[in-house]
This record gives sequence, C-alpha cells and structure tokens, in this order.
Amino acid sequence: MKHLSVKQKLTLWITLLMLLLSTLVLGFMVAVSSSVVTENAYDQLTSAVQNNLSGISRENGSLKFSEGFSFTNNGVYTVIYSDSGALLAGQLPLAFPEGTALENGAIRPVQGVDDSYYALDLWLPFGWQDGVWVRGILPAPDIADVLDDLVGIALLLLPLMVVVSGLGAYLLARSTFRPIGRIIQAAEAIGEGRDLSRRIGLPPGRDEISRLGQAFDNMFARLEASFESEKQFTSDASHELRTPTAVILAQCDYARKHAEDPAQYAQAIEVIERQAGKMSVLISQLLQMTRLEQGTQRACFEQADLSSLVEVVCTEQPEFPKDITLQADIQPEVEACFDVTLISRLLQNLIDNAARYGKQGGHIWVTLRRERKDILLAVRDDGIGIAQEQQEKIWQRFYQVDASRGSEGGTGLGLTMVRQIAALHSGTVTVESASGQGSCFTLRFPAESRPEADGTSS
Repeated sequence: MKHLSVKQKLTLWITLLMLLLSTLVLGFMVAVSSSVVTENAYDQLTSAVQNNLSGISRENGSLKFSEGFSFTNNGVYTVIYSDSGALLAGQLPLAFPEGTALENGAIRPVQGVDDSYYALDLWLPFGWQDGVWVRGILPAPDIADVLDDLVGIALLLLPLMVVVSGLGAYLLARSTFRPIGRIIQAAEAIGEGRDLSRRIGLPPGRDEISRLGQAFDNMFARLEASFESEKQFTSDASHELRTPTAVILAQCDYARKHAEDPAQYAQAIEVIERQAGKMSVLISQLLQMTRLEQGTQRACFEQADLSSLVEVVCTEQPEFPKDITLQADIQPEVEACFDVTLISRLLQNLIDNAARYGKQGGHIWVTLRRERKDILLAVRDDGIGIAQEQQEKIWQRFYQVDASRGSEGGTGLGLTMVRQIAALHSGTVTVESASGQGSCFTLRFPAESRPEADGTSS
C-alpha cells in the first residue's frame, strides 16, 4: 500500500467500500424481500377471506352465496365448514392435508404433501349457537424463486456499480490531484532553476485546490519580489557606495602620509566624516525603500490632523541655503487616515528636493487643502525646473536632474520613496514643471478610505 500513489489508494479504498456496501445492501434486500413476500401473502389471504364473508348467508337452513362470491379468487381457495368441522362447500387444494384443525382468526403455515400453504379460519355466526367456518387457503409463495431473481439482478447490477464507482473515483481523483501535480512541477522548477517568475496559474475557484494554487502563486510572487529587492539593494549599494568608499580610502592614505601636518590631517578627517555621513544616509534610505517594497513592517494608519502635521514639519525646517524662503498655505483641521511617519518623510523629501534645486533668494510654497473626499498636498518651488523629457526619469532610483548638485547631499532616492509612500496610501504623486520655471509636486490621496492591506513603515 505504501508504494501506491494517493490516487490509487483513494480509488482502491472507494472500490472496496463500494463492494462492502453493495454486499450489505444485497443482504438487506434479501431479508426485506423475504419479509415483504410473506407480508403480501398474508394481506392477499386476509383480503380474500374477508371479502367472501359478506357473500355468505343462510336461508331456510341452506347456505346462500352472493353473485360476487368466488371459491377461488386471486389464488386463494375458500372452503366452508360446519361448526363440527364437516366440509359444506368449496374444494381443498389437492395437496392440502384434510383434517387440519380450525383456529379462529389466526394465519398459520400448513405443510402439505408436496407444498406449503397459509391458512386463515374465520367463524361466521348466524345466531347464538349457529354458524359456519370460512377457511381461506393460499399456496405459500416460493421465496427461493424470488430470491433467485433478486440475486440474479443484484449479481448483474452490483459489479457494474462497483466498476463504475471505482472508475469514477479514479477519474475524480485524477482531475482533483492534477493541479497538485502542477504545483509540484512549479515548485521543483523554482527549486532547481531558481526561476521565481514561474506561476502555477490555476483558474480561480473556491475549492481547496484552487485556493492552494493561488496561495502558492502569491507566495512565489512575494518571494520573487523579495529576491528582486535584495538584488536591487545589492546592486544599488555596491554601485553607489563605491565612490564614497574609494574617497574614504584615499583620504585615509592621504592622512597617513600627512599625519605631521595638523591642517591637512584635519581636512582628511573632515572629508572622511562627510563621505561616511553620505554613506549612512544612503544605506538608511536604501533599507527604508527595501522595507517598503517587501512589506516587512506594518504601517501605522490612524485618523489624525494632517494640518497640524504639515504645519509642524514646515515650522521645524532649518535655515535653507541660498536664502530660500518657505511659505505655507494650510487649510485648518484637515483630518485624514494616514501614517504620520511616512507622510512626514514624504513632505520632508519634497521640501529637501525643492531646496536643493532652488535658486538664490528663491521660494518654496507648501499647500494643503481638502477637495471633497481627497487630500491635496503640494510643494512648489521657483528653481531650475525639470525638462519635459526628464519628468518620467526623476522617479527612477539615483536619477538626478542636475548631477552636479549631487555633492549637496542628494542621493537620488527621495522621489522614488515619495512615489512608494503615495502608493502605500492609495494615492498618486504628480509633477508639473518646465526648465527654468520651477516645479510643483502634488500628492493626492483619499482622506477617509484606509488601504485594504496595511503597508510598511520603518
């Protein structure tokens, strides 16, 4: 048994169970048939005798029989005896034993010479002490013949039922377990070739197998996303950390050679510190983006006052370089369901981006308002702007409109993170800009509806 497949075991089990059930049903039918045949014979005999009772009368000392009376009716013989047991009318079956005692109201079997009979005696009174015995005699039905016919039919139908049930069980098991075979093939293919793009692709359904296949596909999708995030993180980190690492190593060598000169030594330490800080910011942002993509931590969505949050973020901004001025136009008491930490980071990234690409003596305008069921948060500047052909590229990792500004602290990850946070809040972020005319980034997300599945947060 242990070498059989699940389909074979299931088919064998159902076939054996059906065979056992068929045997029990056959035994039950034999027992019930015997009882039914005997019961029908009793009913037939009783009905015939009782119907004939109403057709017997006595006039002037002689028996009279009505037109509906019959001495043989539906296989039942009717004979009339006197109160002393003398035969008055009717004819006994040839094999019925004469002299059989009379017993009022009881059906009993009587064994003849060659055959068996059922007999029913009823006393029909004509007065206080006068009357006749009416006896009904029915040849006992041959139950063996009935059982032979029943067994013959059963032997023809039951094996057919067993075969059909076994075949049906096999076909059902095969169709049921075929998706499991696809699951196994997909899992083996992924295990052997690490092809996480493979999917089982079962049609949607509510049965357990379909749900299992969908669960595996979702698991494969999450695994693929995790591996892709890991690959992206490794690629980004190795590429972007190469330059600051090389600078740090070069400055260490420079400091070692000029250790006797305090000024040059201090300068080297300052460069190392600056590059290490840049590496720290870069690694922190990469980790944050990876967590957002993989969903490793739950976001804390809550109903809060967005107006107060935006006002606090704008108020706590440090002094901007190039004498840039920040102005806020905040609609009061704007309530929304959002993650406070993530929205704070989104707004800070947009303000930092506006300051980094602003002009000398420029301005940054932060606007918050509610339009019907949506929240609009906009950050506008009058800086260098973004050319039309570059506006789709700014959402890519490490892309910078003006690469020469990279030394000012930008990593090229801020806008990528902004778009991720917007998507997490079921919202969108758009940009309106032109070269030399500044840029306006607008976040729009629903105020009341919470995302169906919680996202992530640091």
